[in-house]
Amino acid sequence: MSNASPLIAGLDIGLGAIFEALFGEVFIPPAVRQEVFTNRPQPSWVTDHPLTNPSASRLLQGRLGAGEREAIALTLEVQADLLLMDELAGRRTATSLGVRVMGTLGVLLRAKTQQLIPAVSPLLDQLVATGFYVDDELAEQVRRTAGEAVE
Repeated sequence: MSNASPLIAGLDIGLGAIFEALFGEVFIPPAVRQEVFTNRPQPSWVTDHPLTNPSASRLLQGRLGAGEREAIALTLEVQADLLLMDELAGRRTATSLGVRVMGTLGVLLRAKTQQLIPAVSPLLDQLVATGFYVDDELAEQVRRTAGEAVE
């Protein structure tokens, strides 16, 4: 299950094959499809999955956008193991509902752990170059976790 941001970020720097290798098939709700794939082709490993109870996403209204709300609601509805999401408010909401969440940086770390990529740092730099915001402290923590900290 994914929200828009990890898909956009990953596809912007060419990580489609990595997402497919890590997750196989990634399900997305309608709002995420509209946000991500209106102006770009949808890869075969991304599958549209409608909500059977669309009103469930309305219960999460407030600080969350439609994509975040639908992704959380769909994750709960189908009892998915993991939700890919970067936005802090969405992550906090999902976690408070018992959903396990991983962001784009977590995807990079998992890809390195599974030896799908040789290093995280170049991809992290590419993400930042595309406008993906990463706090300097978080970037350094990710590099340390990956064993790539600059001394």
